[in-house]
Parts: sequence; structure tokens; C-alpha cells
Amino acid sequence: MRGEPARRSLATAVTADAAVDRARVRREARRKGLRVLAVVAVGGALGASARYAAALLWPTGGAAFPWTTLAVNAVGCLVIGVFLVAITEFLTVHPLLRPFFGTGVLGGFTTFSTYCVDIERLVRADRAGIALAYLAATVVIALAATGTGMVATRRVLVTRGT
Repeated sequence: MRGEPARRSLATAVTADAAVDRARVRREARRKGLRVLAVVAVGGALGASARYAAALLWPTGGAAFPWTTLAVNAVGCLVIGVFLVAITEFLTVHPLLRPFFGTGVLGGFTTFSTYCVDIERLVRADRAGIALAYLAATVVIALAATGTGMVATRRVLVTRGT
């Protein structure tokens, strides 16, 4: 019974140390999460600004086929295919690059919400056939662009021996 208080003190100290460690891990996770959120936000602002600039340079009329949105989405999908293959299969990059560029810039640049608004706009303008063609074409072109970017990147980087 004489060693019991000493054991309790040791157990209390170990428990306190574990609590401090857990708190430190939670703080670090929160800090890391805030860094990721910040780079995604900055990247998203840049990507959305680029998309807005494209819409200003090539505006689409009310009942016209939304070529600009289709082109932006195709280019964004091509770039995401290139980017993800490059950083996951060939390059070692800073851990914040993927959320900044992949999620932020390209997520802000591509615009599947505007794609949906464009479809609704075309339907309301009694252009349901064009809306349906646009709906299908965007999905096919986006998938083809992503696949093309992935395949081309693998071929180029494997040929170069990267």
C-alpha cells in the first residue's frame, strides 16, 4: 500500500502527458487544415477570375450555345489530367500544391454550376434540343479531355525518363 500513491502519481502524469499530446496533435491538425483552406481559397479566386475573364472575352448570348463554358471546362479537364498524373506519378511536389492548383485554381476555373445554369437557360429559351446536346457534349468532352491529358502526360514523361 506504500507504493500506491506513487503509482497513482505516475498514472496521473502519464494521463496528463497524453492529454497534452492529444491537444498538440489537434492544434497541428487545425493549423494544417487552415493552411489548406487558405491555399484553396486563393487558388479558387485565381481560377474563378480566369474563368470570368474568359466569359468577358467570349460572351455568350441568351439563347446561344455556351461555347465559352464548354471550352473552359474542356481546358480545365485537360489540365487536371496533366497535373494529377504529373504530381502523383512522376514528381514530388509541396503538399499544398495539389489543393492550391487542383482544387483551388482548377476548381474555380472549371464551372459545372454555370454548365447547369446554361442548360436551364437554353431550356427556358425553348432550345431544349441544344440544351440536351450541350449536356451530353460537355460530359463527353470533359471526360475525353481528362483522359487525353492523362495519357499524353504519361507518354511524354515516360519518354523523357522522368
